[in-house]
Amino acid sequence: MLEVALSGSAQVAVDVCQHCHFVWFDAHEMDTLAPRQSPVSVSELPEKARELIAIEKVKQIAEEARGTDFDSAPPDEAWKQIAGFFGLPVEFEAPEEERKPWATWLLSAAVICVSLLAFPHLRDVVQRFGLIPAQATRLDGLTFVTSFFLHAGIIHLVGNMYFLLVFGDNVEDFLRPLRYLTLIALAAFIGDLAHIAVDPRSQIPCIGASGGIAGAITFYALNFPRVRLEFLMRWGFVWFRWIRLPAWSVFVLWIFFQLIGAWEQRPA
Repeated sequence: MLEVALSGSAQVAVDVCQHCHFVWFDAHEMDTLAPRQSPVSVSELPEKARELIAIEKVKQIAEEARGTDFDSAPPDEAWKQIAGFFGLPVEFEAPEEERKPWATWLLSAAVICVSLLAFPHLRDVVQRFGLIPAQATRLDGLTFVTSFFLHAGIIHLVGNMYFLLVFGDNVEDFLRPLRYLTLIALAAFIGDLAHIAVDPRSQIPCIGASGGIAGAITFYALNFPRVRLEFLMRWGFVWFRWIRLPAWSVFVLWIFFQLIGAWEQRPA
């Protein structure tokens, strides 16, 4: 044991083990130690200072609970301003990514290529490869997969791919590619089953990647709740204002795009 002074001005020296660095206090040594003065508490501050601190805390709590900013600055990136002009949400202070989202890029490219190739003969392709609830097992169940890559029109395709590219990259970075693709596959399959359950006798083909992307968006909203999204509110070409909303608000526009997709798939 070594005898070590607690500080240069200390009147107490303690015993310290050279091997385990254990500190030993004798009974009389503990009694001579003076308690350290605690910093000034809020209750000791002047009344005006306490009021200001309380007001700031209330503002902070309200802002965190609301997560909304109805007069925010526009995003710096030009593509985000263009997307906002068309009513699409853009990420504000997006989560940092550790790696490139190759799985998201490849999946989006595959969906875009297949959909574009199908557009010239869309009606025939959808009838053959779309998911028909009353014939769910046709082609040995392959339509559960092929229907994912088909879309009813350019708006349906662009809307789905935008949401996949903007929000899927963060989900992929969080889950890693294999689990990310598994999430999308399971979500798409569950969405197809839900569609079949609503009207199992329907002969109308169902197409689109909406079910799988819905799973990615749900995961995004649950795991990045503090991320805020920017929207451009406008009235014609006169009034413009950027607002920021919590991540869960993306579901509002998501439902909007699904309604458009459903309208495009209506029977002629």
